[in-house]
Amino acid sequence: MGRKRISEKIEIALNDQMTREAYQAQVYLSYASWAEINSYTGIATFLYKHAHEEREHMFKFIKYINGRGGETKIEAIKAPPANPANIGDCLNKVLDHEIGNSTHIDNIVNLAHEEKDWATFNFGQYFVKEQIEEEALINSLLDKYSLASTDKSHNVNFYDLDKDLSSASQEGTLPREETF
Repeated sequence: MGRKRISEKIEIALNDQMTREAYQAQVYLSYASWAEINSYTGIATFLYKHAHEEREHMFKFIKYINGRGGETKIEAIKAPPANPANIGDCLNKVLDHEIGNSTHIDNIVNLAHEEKDWATFNFGQYFVKEQIEEEALINSLLDKYSLASTDKSHNVNFYDLDKDLSSASQEGTLPREETF
């Protein structure tokens, strides 16, 4: 192992976030399984893909911590919360998880700024952008869900929503990246 280039405080925060990413993957995996057994195959596909993305984030933290001379601490992951009551509840819970995750990412970036750890500050920017995209994506799905579920007499709306989510992008559009 090379010389350690992160402080103890940063190392702890990064390890905490790595574990949080693993937990996020478990939440998405749990909700995906719930959607699948309730015949929402498109929603399940979308959530399974997101579980994989969260695991990729976890690995980014592992590689960064180890690459900066720190030591990754693999810890137990708590069980995901209870299954959602319905699709709206599922999407709202996912959004709550993403907003909470954004707060923790912001805390890491703030700490890196305070310590003038520009490498970690730069590393954190990837996740700041990622969280902006995640929140925008889930908010847009909630908007679509709201539109699809307004008229209860047309269950075809849920079918179309489910079908759309099976091939939905895993990324949201940032306002500054839109083209007109």
